[in-house]
Amino acid sequence: MSLLYFYTVGKHSTTETSSCKKLNTCFLGQGVDTPLSETGVQQAEAVGKYLRDIAFNNVFASNLQRAIQTAEIILKNNTHCSGTEMVLEPLLRERGFGVAEGRPKEELKNMANAAGQSCGDYTPPGGETLDQVKLRFKKFLKVLFKQMLDEHSRSRPDGSAASASHVAPVGLADDGLQGVPVHALVVSHGAYIRVGVKHLLEDLKSSLPAGVKMSQLLSPCPNTGISRFIFTLSQSESGPVLSASRCLFTNRKHHLENLTAAK
Repeated sequence: MSLLYFYTVGKHSTTETSSCKKLNTCFLGQGVDTPLSETGVQQAEAVGKYLRDIAFNNVFASNLQRAIQTAEIILKNNTHCSGTEMVLEPLLRERGFGVAEGRPKEELKNMANAAGQSCGDYTPPGGETLDQVKLRFKKFLKVLFKQMLDEHSRSRPDGSAASASHVAPVGLADDGLQGVPVHALVVSHGAYIRVGVKHLLEDLKSSLPAGVKMSQLLSPCPNTGISRFIFTLSQSESGPVLSASRCLFTNRKHHLENLTAAK
């Protein structure tokens, strides 16, 4: 039995903290649980409207407020997901930034520079290493794959896998959806998503979209940025097996263009 399905992952929208009045100037790890700002709600509404006609069979979100609110707004705008249950998954929480939690980004950059490391590779005292974040992501993939097979392996009675479209993405919300019967939405956080995408591309050898450089695919995820992968799963005696993975796009932000133009 094979199951072909989409995995659309999105970053939550913008938040504010009392110590950082300007948006996007603080590191909000798993230890800072703040709601969306007014701008964040607008961003979530924009991505919700962009994805409104996409049917999601399963929805997973980090159990931090900003991810939950973003997922709720996406579902509220969706024309197919009335009554769809959202699973709150602690494995999707943002990377822990230790002593840098909630502090200005400039402080983390200064700590990284003092340690002779890049900001992206540096682990603040008390924070999660990138390997620890990747381990959480790998555990989440196991949870995701098992649930997909348990709930949807009978979606094709003949036991055959669907055939995904190989048409190049053109910026539409349903890019690549043709021929894939099952679609999961996952809402998480920027640093976590970047580690996860890197694992899918480099460790799991996902095939890449034509004409796109790896550096572009691994760039930082904007608020409510969207990434989409196609997974082919099969069932074995020991559990789900990933037969193939294909990246359609990462960090898409078409839905934010009107918001940017309005400012």
